[in-house]
Amino acid sequence: MKKLHFGLYLGLVGATLTQPVIARGATEAANMMITGAGATFPYPLYSKWFSDYRTKDASVQFNYQSIGSGGGIRQLLDKTVDFGASDAPMTDEQLSKSAVPIIHIPTVLGAVVLSYNLKGVARDLQLSPSVVAKIFLGEIKKWNDPAILASNKGLTLPDQDILVVHRSDGSGTTAIFSDFLSKVSPDWSSKVGSGTALKWPSGLGGKGNEGVSGLIKQTDGSIGYVELIYAESNQLPTAKIQNKAGSFVKASSASVTSAAQGALKAMPADFRVSITNADGKASYPIAGFTYLLLYQKMDKVKGKKMVEFLNWAIHQGQKQISPLTYAPLPKPLIPRIEKRIKEFSLN
Repeated sequence: MKKLHFGLYLGLVGATLTQPVIARGATEAANMMITGAGATFPYPLYSKWFSDYRTKDASVQFNYQSIGSGGGIRQLLDKTVDFGASDAPMTDEQLSKSAVPIIHIPTVLGAVVLSYNLKGVARDLQLSPSVVAKIFLGEIKKWNDPAILASNKGLTLPDQDILVVHRSDGSGTTAIFSDFLSKVSPDWSSKVGSGTALKWPSGLGGKGNEGVSGLIKQTDGSIGYVELIYAESNQLPTAKIQNKAGSFVKASSASVTSAAQGALKAMPADFRVSITNADGKASYPIAGFTYLLLYQKMDKVKGKKMVEFLNWAIHQGQKQISPLTYAPLPKPLIPRIEKRIKEFSLN
């Protein structure tokens, strides 16, 4: 019931999620406003965090625009926001464009799922990495293709065209999905590659996770990739994806946590890491961290408030994650993030 409640609360359909989130408290005095923009992937969680944090500190408000990771990075580099948000770590090239060092703060883990609309299918589809790549390359065009049937024994699939739905905007969700495909498919790696914005071989584009999930829900025969909560809130089925160990795994908090475990030892100091196609029988293969992106040097007053919020988010805020289908940060990672937060330089 909690998941349904949050889904209804956030209204995860149509253009609702593109509106700014302004956390309000009982007191509407003229208080400090901290502005941010970026990923739609963590938007449902950030919306709740910013609202709940207002009850802890009524002197600060967060206004967050859910516009996609690419837009968040662009606005951060243009210095039109106080912070950005992205599911894809910034590249060295992007970081070099900023006059002020930018740091990455992991906030939560999530799963990118293959969601579909296929009437009459009795159970979750099972898809191998090669099949996923060929569907999105436009090489598998029918739902009853032998390659799909091979991993779905006993399931009757229609002789129906597949409509691929993908992101039309710069997206960290796209970066995670394409990073996975580039690891598992040489054809995808050479023909399309990975990144926040791609030249898609086929399909229809939707803006934001909400746009993609909306198109899938409206279109029989469609398949697309979204963050898990968007599929669940729209009551869309999700496929089990075959992982590196050969197991078909459904996305969940536990399977995403399993994927993150292997990255901890090799986690770089700046936290820019990929956990797609992770080792482990129980690991969901299309998972990733999402980050808040901050200028290392911030205004003293705003910076102090931001530091206080970040410390709350990586501790108390983690308790709110599971009902929203995300996975909390691994506990061994918390002290490292605390240390990183202390590196802020407040002007």
